[in-house]
Amino acid sequence: MSGSAGILHVTDGGLQTTVQDYPGRPGMLAQGFYPAGAMDHLALRAVNLVVGNPLGTAALEITLGGVGFRPDRAATVCVGGATAPVTVDGEEVELWTSHRVPAGSEIRVGIAEGPGFRQYLAVAGGIAVPELFGSRSTYTMGALGGHEGRGLVSGDELPLGAETDAAAGRRLAAGARPEHARDWQIEAVRGPQATPDFLTEEDMDTLFGRWWTVDPNSNRTGIRLESHKFDWARSSGGIAGGHPSNILDNPYAVGSINVNGDLPVILGPDGPTAGGFVVAATIAHGAFWKVGQLRPVGDRIRFREVSVEDAIEIDNELTGRLTEASIESV
Repeated sequence: MSGSAGILHVTDGGLQTTVQDYPGRPGMLAQGFYPAGAMDHLALRAVNLVVGNPLGTAALEITLGGVGFRPDRAATVCVGGATAPVTVDGEEVELWTSHRVPAGSEIRVGIAEGPGFRQYLAVAGGIAVPELFGSRSTYTMGALGGHEGRGLVSGDELPLGAETDAAAGRRLAAGARPEHARDWQIEAVRGPQATPDFLTEEDMDTLFGRWWTVDPNSNRTGIRLESHKFDWARSSGGIAGGHPSNILDNPYAVGSINVNGDLPVILGPDGPTAGGFVVAATIAHGAFWKVGQLRPVGDRIRFREVSVEDAIEIDNELTGRLTEASIESV
């Protein structure tokens, strides 16, 4: 169906709600931009699929929940991600399902009690904030993009794009929905700084062979894990000096498992563009959505080592779920 643009009024911004799209701004490291974009790119693409948007359309990433929004025009919306109560004017509606919301009604997303940590709200037509270098994503570390480069607060007004082919009564089939946990298995590829030059085989066995507790001091920049004293394959950082985790500065990929001293950190989509610490392994792109659902208190990770070929297959399988074949009518 056709429609006109409108405004989404923020009545409660919650802990941290930002405008994000997919894939953000890849290829901008040399200009000092990490890509930003959705922490859980599976959920963001899925809710866009349900409302009839292109999969990468800008939507809202909601951390934990406790948020409210009011559109000034009728809108088709879908909420997915971590399980939480979703209501329209107090009446509960189903997750992963598109709903036609009357103009002026309030959409509320309650607190996710776990497992899972983030929800995504898609509106047919998308969140039409201005693009910055080809993306509407909020880059929190640089305070750029999205809505004024920051999380949303009560009173903010977000422009909506015009609806095209939006439809209520569509939902993501149960078999296509992600499974959330408190103990997560996350696929990762060894390196680029691993054995034999930087870490020992025993270190890598430890990295991939134990449970790692998520630290409360975690966010879109990085997910800290509990500290661990690695053995290291060398006694110092060599030309980089100091601790053996030191290297000459190099660019970091999203999902890098960065080891600085005794502290492993998974770099998120708002992480640093470069730095001088070893990257022992890198999260497979098709598994990175799990990082976006890690709760900073109580969740644990066990990394599963995969090859580059395995990582490609995981990504292809994920992409294959995000098609009309995964949509059913309510």
